[in-house]
Amino acid sequence: MTTEGYLRVGQPAPDFTATAVIDQEFQTKKLSSYRGKYVVLFFYPLDFTFVCPTEIIAFSDRYEEFTRINTEVLGVSVDSEFAHLAWIQTERKNGGVGDVAYPLISDIKKELSTAYNVLDPEAGVALRGLFIIDKEGIIQHVTINNLSFGRSVDETLRTLKAVQYVQSHPDEVCPAGWQEGDKTMVPDPVKSKIYFSTV
Repeated sequence: MTTEGYLRVGQPAPDFTATAVIDQEFQTKKLSSYRGKYVVLFFYPLDFTFVCPTEIIAFSDRYEEFTRINTEVLGVSVDSEFAHLAWIQTERKNGGVGDVAYPLISDIKKELSTAYNVLDPEAGVALRGLFIIDKEGIIQHVTINNLSFGRSVDETLRTLKAVQYVQSHPDEVCPAGWQEGDKTMVPDPVKSKIYFSTV
């Protein structure tokens, strides 16, 4: 499972089949089986750490907001499925994540993190890469944080909704900081003035 060169937006997301933990069971997940849905695929360094559980829990607590807009969330780290299960079975107050609403995928061979170009070779773990993949399996958004600071669920949802909006309104674009319900613009030298005249 390799990808040539640097992975960019507009390219197909590398497909994979991997073992995940969901509902405290081991299941096989295949990325391409989610075609027809949007996917938020995010990598995190390790189970039983510090920043990682805050991200896992934040996405889990707001999982329904993603499902309401036809989106699946998938978390990936280089831990085994057994470590994922143990982490889920550990209460949050004891450093675990408790029940998680979406699959946690094992990348113990580091094939996924390599294919998505987020593997830190020195640390041997994945950087905090996040990919928004559209219904056709095309990458529409990528962010990669270094190991020591987490991501924002609010910003992920905002960006996801912007992606969905422009895909369903191909003659419009979303300006900086666009939130659901805000004005958009037409990417035309004349028509765009309508937007700029009202801001």
